[in-house]
Amino acid sequence: MRHYYKLMLTVSVGLLAIILQFGLHQQLAAQAIITFMGAIMALSMLIEMIKTLRSGKYGVDLLAITAIVATLAVSEYWAGLVVLIMLTGGDSLEDYAAKRAHTELKALLDNSPQTAHRLIDGQLTDIAVEDAAVGDQLVVKPGELVPVDGHLIQGVALFDESSLTGESKPVEKNIGDDLMSGAVNGDSAVTMIVDKLAIDSQYQQLVKLVKESEARPAKFVRLADRYAVPFTLVAYVIAGIAWALSGDPHRFAEVLVVASPCPLILAAPVAMVSGMSRTSRNGIVVKTGDMLEKLSTAKSAAFDKTGTITSGQLTVDQIIPQAGFTADQICHLAASAEQNSSHILARSLVKYANDTPLSTTSHLEEITGNGVIATVDQHIVKVGKLKFVAPDTTQQPLATTAIYVAIDDQYAGYITFIDNVRPEAATTLQALHTEGVHNVMMLTGDQQAIADKIAADVGIDTVAADLLPADKIAHLKAIPAAERPVIMVGDGVNDAPSLTVADVGIAMGAHGSTAASESADVVILKDDLSRVVTAIKIAKDTMQVAKQSVLIGIAICTILMLIASTGIIPALFGAMLQEVVDTVSILWALRALRDH
Repeated sequence: MRHYYKLMLTVSVGLLAIILQFGLHQQLAAQAIITFMGAIMALSMLIEMIKTLRSGKYGVDLLAITAIVATLAVSEYWAGLVVLIMLTGGDSLEDYAAKRAHTELKALLDNSPQTAHRLIDGQLTDIAVEDAAVGDQLVVKPGELVPVDGHLIQGVALFDESSLTGESKPVEKNIGDDLMSGAVNGDSAVTMIVDKLAIDSQYQQLVKLVKESEARPAKFVRLADRYAVPFTLVAYVIAGIAWALSGDPHRFAEVLVVASPCPLILAAPVAMVSGMSRTSRNGIVVKTGDMLEKLSTAKSAAFDKTGTITSGQLTVDQIIPQAGFTADQICHLAASAEQNSSHILARSLVKYANDTPLSTTSHLEEITGNGVIATVDQHIVKVGKLKFVAPDTTQQPLATTAIYVAIDDQYAGYITFIDNVRPEAATTLQALHTEGVHNVMMLTGDQQAIADKIAADVGIDTVAADLLPADKIAHLKAIPAAERPVIMVGDGVNDAPSLTVADVGIAMGAHGSTAASESADVVILKDDLSRVVTAIKIAKDTMQVAKQSVLIGIAICTILMLIASTGIIPALFGAMLQEVVDTVSILWALRALRDH
């Protein structure tokens, strides 16, 4: 709001000066008040410019200060007033454009869940979302937001997850399915179990990301500053030559008035903020505008395997029975024993066996780190690690993901699982090459043989497997400067350090780790790997629009400076022309909002 108040002050002083000169015929008083205000504004800009220079950056403030001082020095105080209105108005317009472009991001904050309905002994009690504890049963009524992350235990309903994932089509949730906080329930009341506290839930993490993106604004001026020094020098040269040839100091002021640097100050930030809004609309949160610039020039990309190249959702691959047992028998008894477990393998098995009704279990006991023992259909069923299930067997544990089953203390067989490659993975990696990311690699902690097979399926040539988090960091740091910026894409807790080290860390945040999302520079809200390419395309388009808007403003200003050097553009009229230049630059920059 500071810029808005400066604009209001400038306009108020201008109106007072008009009254003094044209109403009360007090020209000297009008000139004095405008000159005093101009001096204060110029001093304020000078102080800000010095702070900028001390931080190691440079900008275009010097040209704006010179334009104000020059007009006031040659008594072109009305032109100075217009320049002041232009500068303060331009800053206010930038604030408005930023607010306009952040609409989609702010929607997350506006819709944050506030209350929950806790179910205890059949009675509902309204509580604050922050008071919901892990294990609580909550009822989500039709049209309400899911308050915290959890899973469904009663009812079936459609949920609108568009504010989280960008997907407009409602998603059907059945018993056992995960529910994300912030999703909107459809037309049926459901009961859920709380899996995460509010502070750790999906929606609150997205709110945190939005707050971070607003609290850490991008260094927008950096793009404009690439042109600031040459533009300023050209303006001074043209103005100086015009003054020297004409002998009239007014000519110097007239040139600098049309050289006012608002297009440089405004065009890049408006375009960058618009690009960030566009990524948000496409299910991608970009925390800073700097990341858009790095994404647009990325040359390398590294991917984790599990949950990134693969879906991270295991499915049953094979059921191998021992003599005397059948695959159907093993599947039914093992799934029945595991039906109340939250372990990923248990849930995958139960989902696989869901075509037939499962049996009721009794005497269920979970042995931490080993497996479960349960009585199912009068059989004692053990499911878990091989040494737990069949301690006397001579069989060695498989190299792949598997659980083992014993029935009535007799080893019955094993069930293997696979993590399927994402259907969009291969096309995504091909598209990266098209976008100029030619160095693509996989960095995974999985076994080399499994990693090689997955890499061959999706078209990755460089694979590093059996890596610890520190090993991944070492690989990323070893990438030469000629192949940077480098993107790292991951989703798990072990990916968080790598995402921090990469030039651009991208987290698959729809179902991924909170730690990964916090460490990342970019978060994909929809569980879709192709959004990585979408982010790069939007970044490239945004940077192109930003550069175009800056160069258009420079070109128009340069033409006006050359014309003004002849003396045919009065300072007051030249100051008014700058408003046209500002409008053209900003409207062009707002093109970055549009999806193509």
